[in-house]
Amino acid sequence: MIRRYHLAAAVLACLVFALPALAEKEKAKPTPTTSQLLAKSTPAEWRRPDPQNLLVMQLPSGRVLIELAPDFTPLHAANIRTLVRQHYFDGLAIVRVQDNFVTQWDDPAGDDNGDKSRIRSLGKAKATVAPEFTRPIDTKLPWTKLPDGDVYAPEVGFSEGFPVARDPTSGQEWLTHCYGMVGVGRDNGPETGNGSALYAVIGQSPRRLDRNLAVIGRVLDGMPLLSSLPRGAEPMGFYDKPSQQITIQSVQLAAELPAAQQPAIEVLRTDSKTFLALIDAKRNRRDAFYTVPAGKVDICSIDVPMREITTTTAGKH
Repeated sequence: MIRRYHLAAAVLACLVFALPALAEKEKAKPTPTTSQLLAKSTPAEWRRPDPQNLLVMQLPSGRVLIELAPDFTPLHAANIRTLVRQHYFDGLAIVRVQDNFVTQWDDPAGDDNGDKSRIRSLGKAKATVAPEFTRPIDTKLPWTKLPDGDVYAPEVGFSEGFPVARDPTSGQEWLTHCYGMVGVGRDNGPETGNGSALYAVIGQSPRRLDRNLAVIGRVLDGMPLLSSLPRGAEPMGFYDKPSQQITIQSVQLAAELPAAQQPAIEVLRTDSKTFLALIDAKRNRRDAFYTVPAGKVDICSIDVPMREITTTTAGKH
C-alpha cells in the first residue's frame, strides 16, 4: 500500500508540473492566418453580389466596385440606380480628398465656386430623398454579433456583408462608417442627400457620422485607388484647381454590362463558420510577432474577404 501511495503521488506530481507546461504550449499555438482559414472555406460560404446592386466605377487609374445595401437604404439605392442608368456620373469628378477622412465624387459645377449654369440634370432621379440614417431592426436578416461591445452603439455585428450597429431599446439599426463604406453627401437638410454626391471612408472610422448620414454600401474592390489620391489643400480636402480633380470615366450597373465584362467576384458570407473563425483569429491573434492577444476586436477592424472567381473556385459551385 505504501509503495502504491508513493507511486500515485509521483504520478500526480508529474501531472501538476506537466499541465501548466502543456497549457502554455497550447496557448502559444499560432493563430491560423486569414489565408489558411479561407483555404478551408466551403463554396456555400461564399456569395456572388447581385449585379443589380453592384456599381462598376471606372477611373483613369482602374476599376472600383461598390456593393449597394438596399435592405438598409432602399430609397437611396433606387435613386442611385436611376442616376447610374442615366450615366449621370460619367464625366463627373472626384472633387474632394480629405486626409484621414473621405474621398468624395460629385458634380464640380455644384461646388461653392462651380459654374451653376453647368450643373448636370438629375433627369428622372429625385432631387430629395427621405433620410435613411437608420432602419427598424429586421430579425429576418442574417446577424453575426460581435462579442466585445462598442463605444457608439449597444450592439454591433455584420449583416449581409456590411458592418451594422443596433439599439434594441429604440428598435433601430444602421450601417456604420467603417473604412471602405460609402455614404451620401448632403446639405444641412436631412432629405438633401439624394445620392448624386457620394463619398468613401478612407481614414480612421468616423463613427460620429453614424445616424447622421445615409450609408448606402461599401467598396468591395479598388480602395487603394480612392485612398491614395492626392489630398486637397482647401478646407475639407476640396481641390483648389479644376485640373486636380480626377475625372470619372464611367459608373455602370454590373447587370447592364455584357456578361463577359461583369465582375466575377465572390464575397465571404458574414453568417458563415469561416467568418466566425476570422473574427476569433482577429480577437486572439498570437504568432511570432503578437505575443499578447488583444482578446477583443471592434467592428471596423474586420475586413470581409472578397475574391476573384477563378476556374478553380467556379468549378466548386
